[in-house]
Formats: sequence, C-alpha cells, structure tokens
Amino acid sequence: MYVILTSKNGQFRTEIIDGLRPLATYDYLFYGTKKATFVIAELLKDTKIRVIDEAWSPEIVNEVPSKFLEKFETVERAFGELQHLTTFGHMRTELRKH
Repeated sequence: MYVILTSKNGQFRTEIIDGLRPLATYDYLFYGTKKATFVIAELLKDTKIRVIDEAWSPEIVNEVPSKFLEKFETVERAFGELQHLTTFGHMRTELRKH
C-alpha cells in the first residue's frame, strides 16, 4: 500500500520513519511559489507517522497512526490522487519532482 505525506514550510512537516519507504518527492508550486512538499511512500507496516507542528515554539510532535491515512493500491493511483488534489481549473499549478 502507498500513502501521501505532506509538509508545509513554517507550518508542519512529516518525517519518514521505520515502516515507510519513500519513493518520490514533489514540490507543489502555485503560480511559481512553493506551497508544499509531498512524498509518496510505501507503507511497509502499520506505524505512527510523525507530524511536527512548526508553528509553535517549542515545536509540537504528534504521532498519527497510519490507519488514519488514505491508502492507495499502486504508486500510480497515489500520484493520480496527488495530481487531482493539486489541480484547480486553469490555475497555474505544478508538481515538480525532486
């Protein structure tokens, strides 16, 4: 199974931990400005995803069980969903692979 992890600079970030294998990383650009980073990762086992809230000082760490994440049967389906989530009519959006 595959999941999509999201990070937004200055707001929050997700960390790759044991049980996840990152496969592809994309920057999401909205009119040329980076708004988020997405990672498509293989879920190797049930785990807790570490989400760090950067808006607080000190940062707040949350651990979200992977059972709450949307899962996709293939990398292609995960990428298709990512494209769907980042496309808004004729607005200029781009997913730029690292």
